[in-house]
Parts: sequence; C-alpha cells; structure tokens
Amino acid sequence: MSHIYTKADQIDFTLDEISSMPLPTGLLMVEPTFFSIDYVINPHMEGNIGNVDKAKALTEWETIKKHYESFGLNVHPIAGQPGLPDMVFCANQSFPCLSPSGKKEVLMSIMHSPMRKQEVSFIEDWYQKNAYEVHHLDASQVTDFEGMGDAIWINGKRILFGGYGYRSSLSAYDVIREKFDIPVVAFELVTPKFYHLDTCFCSLNEDSVLIYPPAFKPEGVEIIKKLFKHVIEATEFEAEELFACNATCPDGKNVVIQRGCKEVNKQLSDLGFVVHEVETEEFLKSGGSVFCMKMMVW
Repeated sequence: MSHIYTKADQIDFTLDEISSMPLPTGLLMVEPTFFSIDYVINPHMEGNIGNVDKAKALTEWETIKKHYESFGLNVHPIAGQPGLPDMVFCANQSFPCLSPSGKKEVLMSIMHSPMRKQEVSFIEDWYQKNAYEVHHLDASQVTDFEGMGDAIWINGKRILFGGYGYRSSLSAYDVIREKFDIPVVAFELVTPKFYHLDTCFCSLNEDSVLIYPPAFKPEGVEIIKKLFKHVIEATEFEAEELFACNATCPDGKNVVIQRGCKEVNKQLSDLGFVVHEVETEEFLKSGGSVFCMKMMVW
C-alpha cells in the first residue's frame, strides 16, 4: 500500500489497518556548542541575530536530554560544528527507517538553505558508524527535503505523514514511498511561520495527534480528522509563540513540550498523556523547539 495520499476522499484505510513498527529506543541530539542566530531563514529569526544566551541554551538542552534519559531512551550526543549554528536542530538532516525485516536504513536530506547543507555529512557519519544502510536523493529529481522536520512517522505505525511547500518537495515522498514501500499522507503547508510539518503537527500515538489547523489547507485538516480519533487543536498563541505542536511524544505516553502551553497541556492530560514542561526559549528565537532538537533512531 505504498501510495501518496493528498485528499480526504483518497483515504481508503484506517490507521488500525496499517502494520505496526517498533518505536525507536534511542535518539540523536547535537550539542549546542555553536548554536547561534547568524542569519534569517524563517520568520521567527527576524530581529534575533546575535541574540542567543549560549549558557542558557546549554542548560535548556541538557534538561531536555535528561528527560529523554528518564524515559529509558539512549541519547547519542553528536558534537556541534563551527559555522553550522542550526545543526542543533537535528530532526532535519535525515530520515531513518526500520524495514519489516529489522534492517536499519536512512535517507539523507537535501537542505533547502545553502547555509545548512554542510550539516548533513556530520549526521551521516553517525549513521555510517551505527550499522545503517545510507541512501541519498538524486538532486536532479528532488530539489529539497529536510528529513523529519517534514517527514513524521505516526507512533507505532508504518505510515508517514509528510509536509511540503517550504523546505521539502512533494517529489521527495515519491522516492520515500517507493524506496521504503510505505504509504505517505502528504500535506501542503501554507503559513510561513509553520514552515516544517513538525511546527504544526505532533504525532502522539495511533489514536491522537496535536495540530495547528491554519498551517494546513482545509483538505489537510479533513484528512487528519478522518484518520485520528483524538485531534487536539492548538491556539494561535500556543502554536506560534510557544511552538506547542513542536512537542514530542517518543513513547506514546510522555509528552515533552515548551513551558506555558496551558490549553494544549490540559487536553493532553485529559487524554492520559504525561506532560513534561521544559524551557526552550533560546531555541524558539531561531524557530525551533523540542521536536526540532532530536532525531529518534533505532
């Protein structure tokens, strides 16, 4: 069933019918040694060049890392690199996949912004050293693809939700669909402040999802509501200012989210999720939060 779905009337399955996939047990985090705001490549960065408290950023990063470790996840730190201030957002440079036979594979990104292209090789090095089969896109066919910033697994299911329009091309999902033999539900993103799918869509478990509807075309919201039993909708303030939808739920139970998302957090708690509030203020200045700062791996 390796199709690409872009409209609600194309959906001919339920998530219950999708084969299961083991949850990742580890994650990558790039140390924020060289994190800063040196240029503007999204609206959140405007007015923030040079405005990062590096000591505070490190404290925020270390606190998030400790949360993951408390969940029993194996955190793999990767050294940041000079001249690559956005490498800390390591959801973007790759797309890992576990085959039905248990083979670990990864598709490396083609970063949209020239300033970020050199990040990919440093992340690829980790995969090369950890028994992943590494694949690359043909740049003559796919102009850009920013990994799990736009390509998001539904927790515990072998199906991918993919965003396109700002940082990733729709054509990338045709490659992914064919190479990994997985169905893809693709959404065109329409709001510049929500330039990656992970800024407006958070997979919680196979029944529940957190979204910011205005970031999608109406048919995208229709698809989501057709597939998920529980759809939490973030307010404009919590989505835009606090990056509520850039939360992460690595195990289907614990949700790590930027502090202050009161309305979203109440709905999460009502559904039985355990909410862990963290501070990502320094990273918000650059247009990223919790989800952006890690990559789940097997």
